[in-house]
Amino acid sequence: MPEEDLIELKFRLYDGSDIGPFRYSPASTIAMLKQRIVADWPKDKKVSPKAANDVKLIYAGKILENSRTVGQCKTPFGELPNGVITLHAVVQPSLAKAKSEKKVDKAPNQSICSCSIL
Repeated sequence: MPEEDLIELKFRLYDGSDIGPFRYSPASTIAMLKQRIVADWPKDKKVSPKAANDVKLIYAGKILENSRTVGQCKTPFGELPNGVITLHAVVQPSLAKAKSEKKVDKAPNQSICSCSIL
């Protein structure tokens, strides 16, 4: 693939630090980008993704879908010749996982009532 067809992306984390920039072909999927982010995530961060599904990529206020390619998303990226495009990487654990990790009080609710009849 010619060098000029590659798209240069970097990923902004929650604390303002960046991962990248890296060059991707237009055929790369958003899921592939997320896998790269998980692999390159700095180990010293308090919040870190455990899997690619924990990462949401946001550009221009829109969450990018895993099945889309970088080429399909290029229109919102705009026409920046030789520019680096910044995507926001947000860690959000999957909903099913978050529900299963909630602490549940297994003791039944007991109400104590005492009545006196005179």
